[in-house]
Amino acid sequence: MRPRLPPLNALKAFEAAARHESFTRAAEELCVTQGAVSHQVKALEAELAIKLFNRERQRLIITEAGRDYLAVVRDALDRIAIGTERLLLRQNTGVLTVSTSPDFAAKWLVHRLGHFVEAHSGIDLRVSATLHHVDFAREEVDLAVRHGDGNWPGLDAVRLSPERLFAVCSPKLLSGKRRLSNPADILKLPLIHMDSRADWKNWLQEAGLDDAAATHGPVLNRASMVIDAAINGQGIALARTTLAAWDLINGHLVRPFPQALALSKTYWIVCPRATANLPKIVTFRDWLLSEAASDLRRLKDLGGTSHRLK
Repeated sequence: MRPRLPPLNALKAFEAAARHESFTRAAEELCVTQGAVSHQVKALEAELAIKLFNRERQRLIITEAGRDYLAVVRDALDRIAIGTERLLLRQNTGVLTVSTSPDFAAKWLVHRLGHFVEAHSGIDLRVSATLHHVDFAREEVDLAVRHGDGNWPGLDAVRLSPERLFAVCSPKLLSGKRRLSNPADILKLPLIHMDSRADWKNWLQEAGLDDAAATHGPVLNRASMVIDAAINGQGIALARTTLAAWDLINGHLVRPFPQALALSKTYWIVCPRATANLPKIVTFRDWLLSEAASDLRRLKDLGGTSHRLK
């Protein structure tokens, strides 16, 4: 069983009074009254049954026992101060492990990592791309970007950005004989599907077309593969805002038509509630949100169909 320790405030009052040789100056440093410092020191002396100071007229003179105890107290307070500084430094800097899906890592995060590292060199960023939802209690992960509805009990969840699902293709597909003038022209090209053909059926219905036509084209099981196939000119794909943003902004993809489907599930920045306000987590979360907001502004500037080739 740990021995009972004197109150920390009493030790701080004793150390400051001994250093200044004055209750008044110690009180000014500690932002308390002179009487409070005097009371703390007297209470410490009573608890220890040892006289720490001699009070002679206007002078405060530390006793020999007080001097010996001061060395112990000062060393302990210095250790606490150094340990606290190191702890705070680790919270602001050091390793930050982030878990994301392979699709988000490939199509959103890796393009921007250089910007973050340059701006925050004190944070050693580690990215783990995985399909499973990490267990923060058992895995050494600080923050994750998850896809879902934002309902994860016990976790702090902040939505990255709103999303819609729309048709995208390579700019080179919009020229020549297969030029796209209206949504029905999409059916002249292979439709690239994600997991099933359901999304294309829904999009065609939104465009007022027969969804029975959504039966041709390859079915892939990763969103990043779907987008890369569209960039390579292999057909028309449906992509969500977040994953397509980089390639739309940089001209690798275009949106031939404005029709889009609203999505209820989006990307969320999640971490344990207990660590949500750690400086390095706040820094990375704020950076993610800033990048996503910048994407939305730039996509708005592009417009829904303004960059379709004429």
